[in-house]
Amino acid sequence: MGARAVVAMSGGVDSAVAAALLQEEGFDVIGVTLKVWGSVTESPVPHLPHSCCTPEAYEDARLVAAHLGVPHYLLNVEQEFDAQVVTPFLREYANGRTPLPCAVCNTAIKFGSLLRRALAWGAAFLATGHYARTAVDPTTGRVLLKRGVDAEKDQSYFLYGLTQGQLAHIRFPLGAMRKSEVRAWAERRGLRVARKPDSQELCFLPTGDYRGLLRDRCPDALRPGLVRDRSGRVLGTHEGVPLFTIGQRRGLGIGGRGPHYVVAVNPVANEVVVGSEEELLADTLIADRVNLIAAERLTERQPVLATVRYRHPAQEATITPLADGRVRVHFSRPVRAITPGQAVVVYDREKPDLVVGGGTIREVCRRMSPEAVD
Repeated sequence: MGARAVVAMSGGVDSAVAAALLQEEGFDVIGVTLKVWGSVTESPVPHLPHSCCTPEAYEDARLVAAHLGVPHYLLNVEQEFDAQVVTPFLREYANGRTPLPCAVCNTAIKFGSLLRRALAWGAAFLATGHYARTAVDPTTGRVLLKRGVDAEKDQSYFLYGLTQGQLAHIRFPLGAMRKSEVRAWAERRGLRVARKPDSQELCFLPTGDYRGLLRDRCPDALRPGLVRDRSGRVLGTHEGVPLFTIGQRRGLGIGGRGPHYVVAVNPVANEVVVGSEEELLADTLIADRVNLIAAERLTERQPVLATVRYRHPAQEATITPLADGRVRVHFSRPVRAITPGQAVVVYDREKPDLVVGGGTIREVCRRMSPEAVD
């Protein structure tokens, strides 16, 4: 039997194939499914039939492991998940920002808590079904993160926060495969989840509606206030700043000549600011909580490709280090709906598959000239 490999199994086809591929390579595979959220009856929002983190998903993972003949364990990390993912998620919304919980979960839970356990169990590495790749820089010895080969499924955007210590003990068996190949491979192996639909929403919000959770956990953050345009004119009222995000058009409940889009939220004044689609455009942002992967530090301004949301095409930009550990990213062309709380992930201009690093968007600057960022 080969080296031990712990595989995070969600009950879907991707993690199932990751486990099967490693087994074929001769690894001693152990499947682990994380229970990160309460049961259906405990959750303030209903679960969808094919969402993850349900008894059905746990059972699918168990049956796939049994089919492969590998041990499988259900690991309860609900308290950690609530403290490190859900609570910050709600706090960000209460502060007028739109969080990215999947990136936090990857860094703190899957490749944090679970990875530490896997190594303590004697595993050589932790594997998942993410569509991404790793490599080692022969010059620096740093572990690099690259996009998955399947551009439609690439998940490197959510993995920008991984450290060198984490990347050194991670495997992504599906990184060089396309989704169609994964499903075909699963069918050949007779895996019951070969045609199981992908989970599309957050694991703890399978309906995609975070508002119910906000009302349940943070009722004090939902205070009625005013909706204004950028000139300060009152156009209507709202039921709570956390219920709105940049670029939102529906559910504004205001009249007047439109369409109107949310262009800013102000939790201090408890106001929502709306404007035209043109007013959503911005060319510069400031990010903090920066994690660099391709290099140890950023010492000077450099050209990159940057994206501010998942599956959004990366655009030409420059990234500049700031004195306090933050970075400024200036796009060559204005970008629509840059949203505080989300991530900006930058890729190498010459090697577009290579992740340079990323950070959390904190400030958005509209239509700055290139000279203004020097």
